[in-house]
Amino acid sequence: MTARAAWQKSSFCGEGDNCVYVSAAPGTLVRVADRADPAHLVLATTQAAWADFLRVVKQSDQTA
Repeated sequence: MTARAAWQKSSFCGEGDNCVYVSAAPGTLVRVADRADPAHLVLATTQAAWADFLRVVKQSDQTA
């Protein structure tokens, strides 16, 4: 039996289902989905690339 992915909803979500969901994948991958049904995967990336992305987003949010 395989474990089900534990999806985490972004803390920046507004009302409704327009939101980003993130889940750790086996190995060093991060899975990203953009709808209420995270089974509709739209992106898989490395943990390092995801961390870089988050760092840039947080930096740009502080300068806006």
